Amino acid sequence: MASEAKQLGAPEGPTLAVRGAGAPISVLVLPGYGGSGPNHWQTIWESRHPSWQRVAQGNWDSPRLDDWVRVLEESVRGSRGRVVLVSHSLACSLIAHWARRGSSGLVAAALLVAPADVDRRGIAPELRSFGPMPLERLPFGTWVVASTDDPHCTLARARSFSAAWGARFLSAGASGHINVASGHGDWRQGEALLERIVHAASVVGRAACG
Repeated sequence: MASEAKQLGAPEGPTLAVRGAGAPISVLVLPGYGGSGPNHWQTIWESRHPSWQRVAQGNWDSPRLDDWVRVLEESVRGSRGRVVLVSHSLACSLIAHWARRGSSGLVAAALLVAPADVDRRGIAPELRSFGPMPLERLPFGTWVVASTDDPHCTLARARSFSAAWGARFLSAGASGHINVASGHGDWRQGEALLERIVHAASVVGRAACG
């Protein structure tokens, strides 16, 4: 039986400024390996916010890093105004790779949920092109949400990623991979966090979001 979604813990790390506040905002939704099905929180959020657009990869089940980076770059460049990214699982490493070579100056902020550890032992061969995980500071305000019992990434590794990226870290408690299987279909806590980030990027002047 799916567990009930946990409340997010108190944020850890630096208070982050959202870049380009006051400009039009486009939200891009980035699913991970296999895509996000109809009951996934990313899909549900898109249904409630029709302006939020999915970055549609052409190879969800056989991902190649260079292909995914190219599609993300095209999506960012094709968006109106500043961009807020919201990723799940493998797409968190995608953002970290893309930030090294893509148009990161167009991004106001990012929410990275349940980053998958692409360097862990036994990772599926089709995911190996996403490793090693980039550990440079991301050039935009970033929030990382992770679980204490995610089968794809330990809490310690998620915290280390967050620290390396200069991100604000929030624990989701014992929430698995923060997906449908762990009871996070209609994940309202995450949606509220993203809405706060989007609002901070939309108000006049330079905004900050805890």
